[in-house]
Amino acid sequence: MLWWMAHEPEAPELAVGEELQVILERGRRVGELARTFVPGGVLVDLPHHDIKRRLADTARAIADGAPVIYEASFLEDGIFVAVDILQRHRDGFVMVEVKATLDVKNEHIPDVAVQTHVVRRAGLVVKRAEVMHLNRECRHPDLSNLFVRENVTSLIRSALRAVPKQAGELLSMLAGPLPEVETGPHCTAPYACPFIKRCWPPLPDHHVSTLYGIRKVKAEEYIADGYKTLFDLPRKFAASPTARRQIRSVRTGGVIVERSLRRALASLAPPIAFLDFETVSPAIPVWPGCRPYAQVPVQFSCHVLKADGVEHRAWLAEGPDDPREQFAHALIAACAGVNTVLAYNAPFECRCIDGLIEVLPHMEGELLALSRRIRDLLPIVRDYVYHPDFGGSFSIKKVLPALVPGLGYDDLEIQDGGSAAAAIEMLLLGADALTISKRKALQRDLLLYCERDTLAMVRLHERLRALAGR
Repeated sequence: MLWWMAHEPEAPELAVGEELQVILERGRRVGELARTFVPGGVLVDLPHHDIKRRLADTARAIADGAPVIYEASFLEDGIFVAVDILQRHRDGFVMVEVKATLDVKNEHIPDVAVQTHVVRRAGLVVKRAEVMHLNRECRHPDLSNLFVRENVTSLIRSALRAVPKQAGELLSMLAGPLPEVETGPHCTAPYACPFIKRCWPPLPDHHVSTLYGIRKVKAEEYIADGYKTLFDLPRKFAASPTARRQIRSVRTGGVIVERSLRRALASLAPPIAFLDFETVSPAIPVWPGCRPYAQVPVQFSCHVLKADGVEHRAWLAEGPDDPREQFAHALIAACAGVNTVLAYNAPFECRCIDGLIEVLPHMEGELLALSRRIRDLLPIVRDYVYHPDFGGSFSIKKVLPALVPGLGYDDLEIQDGGSAAAAIEMLLLGADALTISKRKALQRDLLLYCERDTLAMVRLHERLRALAGR
């Protein structure tokens, strides 16, 4: 990955899309706010690629005795680093790496180790290395405890000793041809490599790794034993009922429908509302009572199936104000008069409603009554139906095209939940940077995406009824 990043900086895999842009902007905002918790510093405010001037400004700030330097930059042993916060103490410096996470993570350790190595090689005495991360106990509007500073000096020692050797190996690698590296679990840990498609050959249809509920380690064991696809597994293979249904479906090439599907569908009393939520999870809480990354529902789509047809109802927050009470009122009105509320992976919607109850106690009765009517469509599919094209997954993005051909998401600008979450964060919390036309386009695309999710459930429910002979 590093070789391609260095030798193909314009590679299409490295293009920054809107989803990644939102993540980067979130990190930038967290970094800026973190500086206010260590005030009185000098900011090295230059483009990242302007290394020469960044080094000069950093050296000047150190020589001038600046108590704190933000984005202090150093280049040693062929490694460039920019330290988020470099804080001067009487006997040396404290180096602080700011992370927009709720904990210190394993992948932070080598990052801090590399920075510590470079700063020490530049001649500074680093007495302590810290990770400054978001505090899960913080609640808006009191952001005085938004950050936690954890001393990781002892945690980085082993990684710090390895830096010179690793850096030398990487620099030598970059000076040579494309290295040959075997693919494996490291390609997705701790994050998926953007170039993964270049290295990984396409897997055969119904590869053993697609078996429902299988763990990566177990799949690797099966492959090592010569079982590449579900067709290769022994006839008396021990598996869960769902996995056995999957194997039967794949081997016969047909849809498997359990007879008890009819009874499961009969338990869904009409009228039925098909419901889907979209949420926003700001790293820096912006509404009363919220903690960092609290999921706040800000959009819903609801298709109501009655005897005389289907009616669609929807709601989407429009600005930075707290949307929760308006959302709750609109939601209760949308689901009024229905006996069953169907969601796909319903625990998500139930958790969102629980969160609303916490902040809207005066609406607890109505929200609880709604929550008690929610049923989950996902286990009805998982426990009674299997199509070979599910590929071991019961996400609606896999189930829908298999059971309802022609209805998918390919015609939409927003096609998945991750893109929807990024668009919502941009629309509600970054609207000042958007043009009017861009805001309207995001609103339209979000409404269409969420509407498709509930329309998908309506059509899926119809298909299940047909399969059950109802």
